[in-house]
Amino acid sequence: MSPFLALRQVSKSFGAARVLHDINLSLTRGEFVAIVGYSGSGKTTLISLIAGLLKPDQGTITLNDLPVTGPGPDRGVVFQNYSLLPWLTVFENIYLAVDQCFPNWSAAKKCTHTEQHIGMVNLTAAREKRPAELSGGMRQRVSVARALAMDPLLLLLDEPLGALDALTRATLQDELSRIWEQDQKTVVLITNDPDEAIYLADRIIPLTPGPDATLGPAFTVDLPRPRNRGGWNHDPRFKALRLQLVDYLSGSRQQQRVEVRRTLVLPELEPEDLSTPRPRFGRRRARRRQEIKHEDVEIKS
Repeated sequence: MSPFLALRQVSKSFGAARVLHDINLSLTRGEFVAIVGYSGSGKTTLISLIAGLLKPDQGTITLNDLPVTGPGPDRGVVFQNYSLLPWLTVFENIYLAVDQCFPNWSAAKKCTHTEQHIGMVNLTAAREKRPAELSGGMRQRVSVARALAMDPLLLLLDEPLGALDALTRATLQDELSRIWEQDQKTVVLITNDPDEAIYLADRIIPLTPGPDATLGPAFTVDLPRPRNRGGWNHDPRFKALRLQLVDYLSGSRQQQRVEVRRTLVLPELEPEDLSTPRPRFGRRRARRRQEIKHEDVEIKS
């Protein structure tokens, strides 16, 4: 059986800098996979390749046995910066995506579908508000609802909770977990938080530090769902998994360290002789030896 999403020997460079190298990844339908890595390792580049926003320099990407050659409605993307249209309300932002993906639906069906997804993220009371009137967490809920309303085959989450405070982040993690259990979409989550990956994903794959980053070994999350973060500190499976993941990320970071030595050449400066009095009129006397010039003057009478 072929994988639902497959990346085979994918590499991507920008100019002379190779960001990703030899990326191999396979997902089954309905799987929730988290890619964990340090900032600057190429996580967003990887999600952009899967979304079709970038093309790989080498390798192939297939979704449902079809090659990924560009962006499409079969992949819904939730970005870190919300990407909402500021002049549209919550309802209108989501309805616009529904209207583009399902042009043959009746207006009533589009409205019902939009309302269902607004309710799914608990934003019915804010349906007529514009993004400027919403908190960061509410805006991100709109982004999630818009992506899900497109009914994509694959949901791509590019650090969607990275800009939120800890309490809001935990609340939205619960919302994402609940929505996934309800919808069973295939999900790829990009994050730099190991705890978030363990809480949400079925499988965690670390991305080594860049440049020339590649995927490391997969870690299976065998914690039962629904997950309760309150009892994790007493769960030996969670502690062991977190330790293995953090140890791998820390070890790969140390291997990527490069020692750079620079020689700093200082200019030859001589301090001024502050004991030399300044003249009240005329030019000041030389205060440094290199300022003293010897001249021979011959006077003919």
